[in-house]
Amino acid sequence: MTERSVEHASFSFERNYEASPAEVFAAWADPAAKARWFRNPEGWVGGAYELDFRVGGRESQSGGPEGGPMNIYRALYWDIIQNERIVYTYEMLEDETRVSVSLAVVELEPADGTRLKLTEHGAFLDGRDSAARRTQGMGSLLDALGELLRGETPTIQPSG
Repeated sequence: MTERSVEHASFSFERNYEASPAEVFAAWADPAAKARWFRNPEGWVGGAYELDFRVGGRESQSGGPEGGPMNIYRALYWDIIQNERIVYTYEMLEDETRVSVSLAVVELEPADGTRLKLTEHGAFLDGRDSAARRTQGMGSLLDALGELLRGETPTIQPSG
């Protein structure tokens, strides 16, 4: 029998972007824009990205290094206030094994552009995922969002 465990962790990010809250919100809401920054790291192979950005809508993405394992992200949107707030839950799987479940809240505030605050509360399961790994991955994605908002080509770094 596999030993079971849960690591509970919360972490937050703040990023300042030189773009309006409407522009930052659109980068989360528009499937084509989000696919440019919320994507697999360089060198990974994966499946299609899907986004149905509305309350009750779902988002999914899969990918991994050549030869595996396949990382699967599946999200559900609970609350969306245009240009202000996004609340969603998501699970991460490695192949068919669930490795974490999280609640994420994104807040957008005008501040010489936009101050984005992202807070995540996660349950990391059976030692197969960790808050440190997720923090690194989400930090890289938020950096890629900043690159997109500056008109650059986003780059994504693999997480540990």
